[in-house]
Amino acid sequence: MFLFSMINKGKIKSFKWTREKYLLIILFLIAMVLVQFFESKFYINPTSLSDSSYKTSWIGNTFGGGNKWVQNQIKGLYVASDGTCYTNSIWDEAGREAGIYKDGDVIDKAEKLHGWGRNGGVAVTANDKYLYIAMQESHSGKPGEDYPPKRVTWYAVRRYDLSGKPAPFTNGRGFDKSMLIINTSDRITGLTVSDNELYVSDPGANQIHVYDPDSLEKIRDWSFKNPSAITIDSDNNLWIVRRPKNTTITPKILKYSKDGVFLQSRITDIIDPTALAIDNQNRLLVAENGSRQQILIYDIQRRKPRLVDKLGVKFGIYAGKTGKTGNLKLNGITGVGVDSDGNIYVSNDGFGNTGTDLRKYSSTGKLKWQLLGLEFVDNADVDPATDGNNVFTKQEHFVMDYNQETGQEWTYKSYTVDKFSYPDDPRLHNNNHSSASVFIRRINNQRFMFMTGMFANHLSVFRFDGEIAVPSAIFARSHSKWPENQPNDGSWLWRDLNGDGAIQDNEYQDLGKADNSIWGWEIDSNGDVWQASEKGYVKHYLFQGLDSYGSPIYDSMASETIEMPAPFTRLERIKYFPDTDVMYLTGYTTDNPKIGKEWGIVGTEIIRYDNWSSDKNLKWRIILPYEPESKLIIKAVDIAGDRVFAVESRSAEVQVYDAITGEFIMTLSPGSEVSNESGWVDIPYGLRAYQRQNGEYLVFVEENAKAKVLLYKIATSNIFFSD
Repeated sequence: MFLFSMINKGKIKSFKWTREKYLLIILFLIAMVLVQFFESKFYINPTSLSDSSYKTSWIGNTFGGGNKWVQNQIKGLYVASDGTCYTNSIWDEAGREAGIYKDGDVIDKAEKLHGWGRNGGVAVTANDKYLYIAMQESHSGKPGEDYPPKRVTWYAVRRYDLSGKPAPFTNGRGFDKSMLIINTSDRITGLTVSDNELYVSDPGANQIHVYDPDSLEKIRDWSFKNPSAITIDSDNNLWIVRRPKNTTITPKILKYSKDGVFLQSRITDIIDPTALAIDNQNRLLVAENGSRQQILIYDIQRRKPRLVDKLGVKFGIYAGKTGKTGNLKLNGITGVGVDSDGNIYVSNDGFGNTGTDLRKYSSTGKLKWQLLGLEFVDNADVDPATDGNNVFTKQEHFVMDYNQETGQEWTYKSYTVDKFSYPDDPRLHNNNHSSASVFIRRINNQRFMFMTGMFANHLSVFRFDGEIAVPSAIFARSHSKWPENQPNDGSWLWRDLNGDGAIQDNEYQDLGKADNSIWGWEIDSNGDVWQASEKGYVKHYLFQGLDSYGSPIYDSMASETIEMPAPFTRLERIKYFPDTDVMYLTGYTTDNPKIGKEWGIVGTEIIRYDNWSSDKNLKWRIILPYEPESKLIIKAVDIAGDRVFAVESRSAEVQVYDAITGEFIMTLSPGSEVSNESGWVDIPYGLRAYQRQNGEYLVFVEENAKAKVLLYKIATSNIFFSD
């Protein structure tokens, strides 16, 4: 101790021991013991993180990964008598195009149904021996194997055993002889099977084909214009959806004998019948995907079918509080099936390729279980006014409870797309927005969502009306296929002038020449929109307030163009903090140029500029991992608190840097909680970061393989408990 050392060294010549001095010494000793204790229990260093200071979690999928995940979409559903659910989808990134589920769990998948030239489809059926999957096969195989010629696609039925292994047959086609080629022109839209006949809806030929389910030899066929979903009742009669190619014409459900004779029975009071099934009472179940959003149940014993029951509340996800989820609120119905006990199974896919919501109901309509696989090429962002407790993806709103177990922190609160009220929502039309990430911002204390897609063609702006995100504006860097009434060329701005969320011709504004090299989009805390162009400039659109409908106002006349600062040669991303006048730019520089052919990535450097509005003082430069030959590239970055986060495209590993010094701190990798795996990061804003009031960092990363968003939770950055 300092006092004792001074006495021992004779520095204090005279020291009379008194009661007060004894007390002082005792208090001093207690204080030093406490200091020693706290130094051993806490480590104080705001720029240090250890690998044990973060955990991996996820949102949007019932399961975390490995062998268990809910596929990202279901376009077809068949339910066996024992409740086994067989599904089909055109694409699942991790290869579960055809999934097998039972009792609220993932059982298996149909094998080898995935690849650049091989996909699933929209129809599936099974009997007690085989599983039949509608699929497509393109030219992509090895020499000598059975594949279609170049530029030809087979639309086929592929046969499997009930565990998901291919079941070849005599005269079968394809690399493993398990495919029955139906046509080379159009997708198969319906499958059903009886004890001795397999029925196939073939809109390419406008026919119903009938095959022996064991030999797959054709038995007969007959003409049927635009056939779609199909099922067979207990009397061996067929119910078939006729879906006209002209979408203004209402579909019909028609009754046919198994020999192709129309039995003069039809259902016409439906808008969008997407699936059919027969229950244990020989009633017809119709998935009505129109505005009713219900399963309609018909008594079909007489010539005129009679609606006798329904499953789900009328208007589905839009009933009651619009967008809010509920046990009986269906949302984009793609499939329906029934087991031998009368339990009803429904697959929902939302609108605009949302994701999987597979449910089982009792015969009385009670929800028994639900499986979710909601996210695909998607990322999440936090409402900054809620300390991370409200999180949004491009179509979903989640409420978070970070005290829950890993993977259980999220609750699916609402669906933010209203197809029927706002049919011009970019999320319903624009393929660029089917793979997208969002920016959630508070402007004048109002919540707004901004969104850009995989190729950053647009920045779409949404205001909120309750739980629904209403289209308010679109910045477009160039002409694209949608919307149809956009300007013929150049870059443009659409702004909703009358508050109806619909795009009208008089609501466009010319923004000048097109520039497809714009990859950098940012919305700062003031509501200003920023662009960064590879051509070497920064564009800044000033927020001009809110209009009477609550939409943000932007105008080409209230903008500025700023020259690219040294040492950049190309700009890729931009992030600005107006409160501190700090700008972060990424791209390629004279010292670290572009050497590969990659596109849409962050570049080779992140550079921080202080006093951006005046002298643009370069504070530091972070040299990013960049090995294009080995595909080591950074796809997305974000800044939160005093941390900079940068995610690698292939590994989904996140590099963490100090925002004050630019020094490297640590790497975040997918943990055992998600089987130490992740899909690629495909979107340019596939990483979002936020610091909570308790200092904890939340880092969200796109995980496109298994229909979820990764969540890294990093402990408070300045105090860590020791062991």
